[in-house]
Amino acid sequence: MSAENNTQWKLWEVFTQKKSGDPHEHAGSVRAPDAEMALTNARDVYSRRKEAVNIWVVPSECITASTPEDMGPFFDPANDKVYRNPNFYKTPDGIKMIS
Repeated sequence: MSAENNTQWKLWEVFTQKKSGDPHEHAGSVRAPDAEMALTNARDVYSRRKEAVNIWVVPSECITASTPEDMGPFFDPANDKVYRNPNFYKTPDGIKMIS
């Protein structure tokens, strides 16, 4: 497939790991016809100056995300789980509470 047709390539989300043991973080997106090329493109774009020690590429179509309509009930805390409220825990000495 030629470079002119790269808008027809699949969109891949790129996650990089800055150093071993760190979590992977979303770095951006690349377009590529397959996983191998996506990984190569991601390496070239997101780790040119050794910003990453590991890269994941995931087809964008495989990511499921919440929608703006989910803003209310989806993110509301569960009222039936009051044990999760911080007032059920003793704050250690030396820890300042922010209200």
